[in-house]
Order: sequence, then C-alpha cells, then structure tokens
Amino acid sequence: MKAFDRLVAASLPAVPRLVVRKIADRYIAGETLEDAVATVRGLNALGAMATVDVLGEFISRPEEAEETATQYERALDAIAAGQLDANVSVKLSALGIEIDRALVDRTLARVLRSAGRHRIFVRIDMEHSGLIDETLDVYRGLRGAGHDDVGIVIQSYMRRAEADVAALADLTPSVRLVKGIYLEPEDIAYQAMPEINASYLRLLEQLVEQGSYVAIATHDPALLDGALNLIDRRGLGRDRYEFQMLLGVAEEARRKLIADGHRLRVYVPYGRAWYAYSVRRLKENPSIAGYVARDVVRTIVPGMR
Repeated sequence: MKAFDRLVAASLPAVPRLVVRKIADRYIAGETLEDAVATVRGLNALGAMATVDVLGEFISRPEEAEETATQYERALDAIAAGQLDANVSVKLSALGIEIDRALVDRTLARVLRSAGRHRIFVRIDMEHSGLIDETLDVYRGLRGAGHDDVGIVIQSYMRRAEADVAALADLTPSVRLVKGIYLEPEDIAYQAMPEINASYLRLLEQLVEQGSYVAIATHDPALLDGALNLIDRRGLGRDRYEFQMLLGVAEEARRKLIADGHRLRVYVPYGRAWYAYSVRRLKENPSIAGYVARDVVRTIVPGMR
C-alpha cells in the first residue's frame, strides 16, 4: 500500500493538470471564494466547523503578498456575511515573510484588522524549519500587542517542538498540533513514524498540562485513539480542544467524532494556486496522494476496496 502511495506521489509532476485536479478536488474547495463559501456552508450543515485558507505560499513579489491579504479580507467579509462557523489560517510566506519582514507585518496587520472587525479567529501556520524562529517571533509579538484571538501551529516531527511549546507556556497559546509535512533533514526532524507519533502524544499531553486550547489535527487512527484516551483520562471539557481534518480525508472518522459530540473543524483551502499546492502537498504526503487516488479509482471501478 505504501509503495502505491509513493508511486502516485512521485508521478504527479508528469501527470496532466486535469488528472491532478481530479485527484486534488477531494481536498480543495475550488478556485474561487464562492467555492469556499459553499463548501463551508455544507460542512456547517453536517455539524463541522471550518478553517479557510487562501492558497498562494509560492510568491516572489510584494504585490502578490498584498493581493493575498486582499483575498483574506474578502474571505473574512464573506464568512461574517454568511454567518459561517469558520475562521482563517494564514501562511506568513504567502504574506511576504521571505521577501521582507516589514511587508509581512503590514499584510498580516491588514488581515488581523479585518478579522478583529468581524471577531474571527486567525491561525498562523507553521512552515519549513527556516521560518520557525521568525514565525514564533511574529506570534509572540502579536500576543504582546494584545492580539489574543490568534493561534499558532506546532509540528510534532520537529525535534525542537517540546522546547518551543515550553517557551510559549506563558502565553497559554491556542495550538494546532500537526505531524508536519515539509521535507526536513534528520538532525532537525524525526523521520520514522513511530518517533513522530510518540512526539505528537507527548506534545499533546504537554499542551494540555500547560492549559492550552489544542486543535488535534490528525487522521491517524492511532493518534485519534491516543487523543481520545487523553481526553477521557483528563476529563477534558469540550472547551479545551477540537479535532481538525483535511477536506475530503477520513470522512468516516470525521462523522463519528461529530456524532460523539466532539468539536471538529475541516481545513478548506481554495484559490487559483491549487496546482502548485496540490503537487507539493501530495508529494510530501504520499499517504494522502494514495488515499485520494484510490478513492478516485473506486468511483470508476465499483466494488474496489
């Protein structure tokens, strides 16, 4: 099964865009804000919350960062106008942090002003290891300036993650806990899945102990079981955590969590930059590439499992 996943992921650059789009459609809302709004409305009807993400982290010009900020302002206006149960997630690379710090400060401030006007939460995504220190610095600066409705992401495959969580303890941050998908060297990141999963559960325990609100972002059955065991063992209230999943992935697990009364949020990416996002994400996470590809095949070949 893993060999199939890796084959699908490795083949993506040679695959026609139309086919990549077919594979990616399960977990991308579409190219337009209207697509995202319709997707969020459908998720809300099923009892799920949403996080909206404007695709476009691969930028090289300041105008692109400003345009990304404009797209987020429009998305926030649409969430408020539609009374949707959704927040937004931003990548600092899409807002210009790899171009100029002053640029990202300006574009992020625009997003936060719009979010503050609508009282909508903003999550700052964590990216590759070269941006971790600067991302944490931006986050700490925002919290110091009184932006309490802003969260951060911690990646369990990073060897530094426990130290980063400890360093943020004074802020009692809202944290999305993920495994991590960027390709990193062994001295920076754990490579073996058992190590990554063990780190994930340690970090989850650490965050709960420190009083953080935790977004448990995983589709891994073992991690879901571990998280549910912790929730039961700690008697954790529903105001202390939520589960998060990608659009179109592990839908049966998603339905069960919602049916059992857990808060669950679905990641809803959209935008014209869907192709670069799709190829990169699917290559970096072969299990998702294989999962979606198998699902596409099942729609063509009835009875396939």
